[in-house]
Amino acid sequence: MSIVSFSVNGEQRTLDVPPMRRLLDVLREELRLTGTKEGCGEGECGSCSILMNGELVNSCLVPALHAEGATIRTVEGMADEARLHPIQQCFLEKGGAQCGICTPGMLLATEHLLAKYPNPTDEQIREGLAGNLCRCTGYMRIFEAVREAASLHPSKAQLA
Repeated sequence: MSIVSFSVNGEQRTLDVPPMRRLLDVLREELRLTGTKEGCGEGECGSCSILMNGELVNSCLVPALHAEGATIRTVEGMADEARLHPIQQCFLEKGGAQCGICTPGMLLATEHLLAKYPNPTDEQIREGLAGNLCRCTGYMRIFEAVREAASLHPSKAQLA
């Protein structure tokens, strides 16, 4: 067992975990942050995407010890207690979320994309979401949700 400390959704956490335990499992099982999903377990689908030190990563590929000192954001860290994050609201309004397996990863990929490109082109949207697979929507509703989120004032569509 090894001690690992990191910040997740603004809260400092210290855990004793097996060194090669996946960060995905620590988030879901130890911290009960079950919004992060396991789709493929191989880093191919994006369902387990989180923001780690500002970068979009597949948590199924990250050993928990690699999170030492990191700042992590999961989908649970997007909304405040009173309302959805504007990106979440856009996905809801545009029908960009259906079965829910890919949605957390798509939301965080959108946040990451809009931090880089506040007014993304369609090509940038395709590229920004490329690591996230969806079997339900056909992507058009997701793209519409991203465009809608981008049309909001940048300070509302993304976090600092």
